[in-house]
Amino acid sequence: MVSLIINNKEIKAKEGATILQAAKDNDIYIPTLCYLEDVHKLSSCRICVVEVEGSKNLMASCVTEVKDKMIVKTNSPRVLSARKVLYELILSDHPKDCLVCDRNQSCELQALGEIIRVEESSFDGEKSKKFVDFSSPSIVRDAAKCILCRRCVTVCNEVQGVGVLNAQGRGFKTAISPGEDILIGDASCTNCGQCTVVCPVNALHENDSTKDVFAALADPSKVVIVQTAPAIRAALGEEFGYEAGTLVTGKMAQSLRDMGFDYVFDTNFTADLTIIEEGTEFLNRIVDSVYKQGKITKEQVEALGMHSDVNDTLPMITSCSPGWIKYIEHYYSDQLPNLSSCKSPHMMLGALAKTYFAEKSGINPEDMYVVSVMPCTAKKYEITRPEMTNNGLKNVDAVLTTRELAKMIKESGIEFTKLSDGTFDSPLGLSSGAADIFGTTGGVMEAALRTVYELITGRELPFKGLHVTPIVGLERIKTASITIEKPLEQWSFLEGVTVNVAVTSGLLGASILLDQIESGDSPYHFIEVMACPGGCISGGGQPRPKDATTREKRMHAIYKEDEGKVLRKSHENPDITKIYADFLGKPLGHKSHELLHTKYTVRSKY
Repeated sequence: MVSLIINNKEIKAKEGATILQAAKDNDIYIPTLCYLEDVHKLSSCRICVVEVEGSKNLMASCVTEVKDKMIVKTNSPRVLSARKVLYELILSDHPKDCLVCDRNQSCELQALGEIIRVEESSFDGEKSKKFVDFSSPSIVRDAAKCILCRRCVTVCNEVQGVGVLNAQGRGFKTAISPGEDILIGDASCTNCGQCTVVCPVNALHENDSTKDVFAALADPSKVVIVQTAPAIRAALGEEFGYEAGTLVTGKMAQSLRDMGFDYVFDTNFTADLTIIEEGTEFLNRIVDSVYKQGKITKEQVEALGMHSDVNDTLPMITSCSPGWIKYIEHYYSDQLPNLSSCKSPHMMLGALAKTYFAEKSGINPEDMYVVSVMPCTAKKYEITRPEMTNNGLKNVDAVLTTRELAKMIKESGIEFTKLSDGTFDSPLGLSSGAADIFGTTGGVMEAALRTVYELITGRELPFKGLHVTPIVGLERIKTASITIEKPLEQWSFLEGVTVNVAVTSGLLGASILLDQIESGDSPYHFIEVMACPGGCISGGGQPRPKDATTREKRMHAIYKEDEGKVLRKSHENPDITKIYADFLGKPLGHKSHELLHTKYTVRSKY
């Protein structure tokens, strides 16, 4: 520990801490703009400058380490004057259209102006850039609003490891974009949208779908169906003043009904369906691998309802994150056979809505308009993929992010906090707790293991509360091993087999696991990958977190939702059993393959 004085107050701070951190720990506020705790410390904006006795220049507090007997002033006339000038310089190259900007009242630059108290800008002149890139179905880049904080650069390069966004040019001509003036829609961007989460202004934001959805709701010829992803219920409330991690499942369902959607379904239903299809696919790969080793006969394979001629590539990797899918298609296309062939859950529900539900309810599927409310900007890209169609119709017609849904609820005049709890419609609305945990990293894997282990052994997973504790949490890479003991007779050939699984969230973690596979060193049989750090709770379309604990609170809410359910395992969902009996036939059968599975595309890295 070192002793220092900040604003005439003697404090203690850890050696190696920055002035900013020491001040924060002692309830002394220093304004920042480009800084992001534990993510971005570049001191590019200089808003956090302070006066350090003995230093000729003002120091950026976010990167300057404390020293013993240091004397610091955070609010001296020199500091306050410098901040005003720095803020005015940023404003001089920024549009002043706050009233019509999507980030009005949620803009960090705007909020900073209230603190610094700039009444007018002293600088005026030529603007450095004026260009809006609409080339991506997921992300819009408004160069005129960029303040060059470089948060997006850090997230894209150091957190996600993709490296599409970087500073191009120098001085007044500096711009944050892909190289060689490539549009973001033409670059090897994964559409994860993490850049839109950290952007402090409106330079990067999701491609708006609200106008299209409002138009569909107003069209009397359309039957408008909406579905909501697991992570939405743990984050939507933040847009209405609730604490992070507050579950608003019932209010969310009721708000959608009040907005005029004809049917309110739950993507959790097809999360359960995904586990049946994906779990069966994993078992089939294991069985086929054992068969090709000569340990069981073809008759045994067929007696299990499996096939002896399937893709048996291991480890199998989950496929429900479209940002992750685009990443592997660009950067590791040789490993596409490792992917599960399952569509993501919301695409499955769209396909079933326009076939099973249309047939059951007597609605012409051509009159249906399916809207998905997702935590993810990449889902906007996913629905444009040509393979996401059946019978000539798109599975899903529009995707709203959590942030967009909140805007629509407010624009519709709905008092969200005063709503009573609504429910989801049948038959695509019932789900198990296993489906809820799809919203957080490790959840898909845990849900799959709950079902697969019980199908093989006839017993529940040997973990307290059904949670596979080694893969619970927000670490970048988590692993677990489960040994099969006393399997059911038909699975006796798996006695003593240890299944190794890995879970990662964030594309940098994915690259580590894929490099292991490429080198032949991977010990895993099954891998879960989510594109966003922390999984869908931290998706590119979620409310922008106000503090570092937001992800943890959302994760705990997701597990709380699971633990409160009567049904905790996907294979126990009676409506899933019914849809196989009435419509799909069997997992991996002809109809399920046609509607619920997909294929992938080899793409260039550049």
